[in-house]
Parts: sequence; structure tokens; C-alpha cells
Amino acid sequence: MTDTVITDNPEQHRYEARIDGGLAGFAVYRFKGDHIVFTHTEVDDAFAGQGVGGALAKGALDDVRARAEHDVVALCPFISAWLARHPDYQDL
Repeated sequence: MTDTVITDNPEQHRYEARIDGGLAGFAVYRFKGDHIVFTHTEVDDAFAGQGVGGALAKGALDDVRARAEHDVVALCPFISAWLARHPDYQDL
């Protein structure tokens, strides 16, 4: 698989996963006080099972951590499950 590029798209309140420039998935968020609340993650069916969701979760959470501005609330079941499998992200 080609590299997955994760970027924040603040205008649409989501992190996006792109492969070869095309949108492969996204994780929607909103802000509530000092929290960034992840509400929904979606991966295009063409990329299912190829690690796009995991790359998206890691990339988004790495960016949140680097900015050190917000605590994470994972209402999205995918982000929540990813966090549960990665204890090194519990500080978020």
C-alpha cells in the first residue's frame, strides 16, 4: 500500500487520510472547552482492512499530542477502541 498522509482539515473539523492525493478516510471532531471530541471515523470501502483507520487514528492523536492544547474525548467507537489497544496514548 502507498503511504497514507494524515492532515488536519480545520475548515471541515476533521483529520483526513489521503492516499495518492485521494481521500481514503476521515475522523470528525469538535471542540468542547479544553477537549477535542472525536465523534466519527470513516474509511472508504476501497481501503478497508489496509490499515488506513489505524494510521488515521495514530496521525490525528499524534497531532493532538504535539499541539498540547486539548485533552481527547473519544465518543467515536473506532478511536475509543484504538486508544484502548494503545496504552501509550492514555495521557491524552
